[in-house]
Amino acid sequence: MGTVSTGLNRRTLLRLLAYGSTLASLGALPVLAKAGQPLMKTIPATGEAIPVIGMGTWKTFDVGRNGRLLAHRVKVLQTFFEYGGRIIDSSPMYGTSEAVIGYCLQQLRNAADPFTATKVWTWFGSQGPDQIAASHDLWGVDTFDLMQVHNILSWEEHLKTLREGKEAGRIRYIGITTSHGRRHKKLEQIMRQEPLDFVQLTYNILDREAEPRLLPLAAERGIAVIANRPFRRKALFDLFQHQPLPPWAPEIDCANWAQFFLKFIVSHPAITCAIPATSQISHMRENMGALYGRLPDQVQRQRMVRYVESL
Repeated sequence: MGTVSTGLNRRTLLRLLAYGSTLASLGALPVLAKAGQPLMKTIPATGEAIPVIGMGTWKTFDVGRNGRLLAHRVKVLQTFFEYGGRIIDSSPMYGTSEAVIGYCLQQLRNAADPFTATKVWTWFGSQGPDQIAASHDLWGVDTFDLMQVHNILSWEEHLKTLREGKEAGRIRYIGITTSHGRRHKKLEQIMRQEPLDFVQLTYNILDREAEPRLLPLAAERGIAVIANRPFRRKALFDLFQHQPLPPWAPEIDCANWAQFFLKFIVSHPAITCAIPATSQISHMRENMGALYGRLPDQVQRQRMVRYVESL
């Protein structure tokens, strides 16, 4: 189980101070000033602390070589880093996203401190090493912080490749992902029999199928958990954005629905990090606000569920 820390490392502190005037001009500084230090959780395998809010890139960073869109993605990623973000998650499945991330990291090399996470996604285990090597080139990194088997595809062969990469120092952590509830039984089986550092699964305030078995198992086995689809592909906003936040939302430092949804997720003891995806700078600021302030306790979490289910 990851433990919550509000520790602010020196690099993050200097970066936040350096960007203070920029954030103030964007109207974002009050969020940081009010909330204080970023919320962190530890990776059970090593005790390394990472921010509880990361960034997904499915669709949002698949912009090809369009110069205008590339420049905008640089600004989106810059905002992510300015708020203390680190974890960037992608996949070869996501079109040109990996190439775009690599371009953005090159542009921001003096401001970036990424925790790099991607996946291997091919039916054939023999193609895994070449695909992983291509991802290294696209991102411009020698070592990935996390390499995952995407959607349990050919997982036995790919896990062997990932372990070899870890032993060789090209990968720091390994894991498996799914974004479909129908694969939960298979994921549970793999979690029980394989030594994994991470799993990635769908978890949000309405999709809580992982709660009874997978999340307790992750805590028991010492596996970090990344929550994908935290907004149910924008569906949560379609359902609730025109509804008021509960009057007690300030008790958990939530100023908008994005922070409400994300703080519910990362307040679960077994969840290490959530990875919302966005192509909008304003939405990134809202998302990253969930990296600061108070998290709900168990009683408040239940209250959050009851509120959204009552709307």
